[in-house]
Amino acid sequence: MSENTSTNNGGANNGGEASSQVRFDIRTLYIKDVSFESPKSPAVFTAAEFNPEIDVQMNVNHRGLNVDEGFHEVVLKLTVTASFEKETVFLCEIQQAGVFLIQGVGGDDLEKALEIGCPNVLLPFARQAVCDMVVKGGFPQLLVSPVNFEAVFAQRRAAQGKA
Repeated sequence: MSENTSTNNGGANNGGEASSQVRFDIRTLYIKDVSFESPKSPAVFTAAEFNPEIDVQMNVNHRGLNVDEGFHEVVLKLTVTASFEKETVFLCEIQQAGVFLIQGVGGDDLEKALEIGCPNVLLPFARQAVCDMVVKGGFPQLLVSPVNFEAVFAQRRAAQGKA
């Protein structure tokens, strides 16, 4: 379950100089925490009309595990709340996580890898887990929309006054 993307950033190797290698490996993907609550079951299943409002909240956190070697944990948290007539019908929450080996990058490039690249890897797994939990809870299939993490990163940077 490891993907290795190595690129040579050094261009031509002049005079025997070692070129810099960028490495991005997925070491493992896992569910760190998961929760599903359906406080209005079974009454919600007998309602004549059911058209809930869906609210999706997303957050990305990361921390270095063994930064000298390039290991990082990234956690994508999805919280989906379905409400009908101002009452919570179900609440689904997942923390989809991964351990990534990222070498040969630093500064802004490392931050981009952790907040754009890694969440792009994690999101399909989190979306599938949410869909599965909602269906197993007796509700219609719920597909969380794809996310442009690059745009989210740029918006957050702009809000912080960083370009």
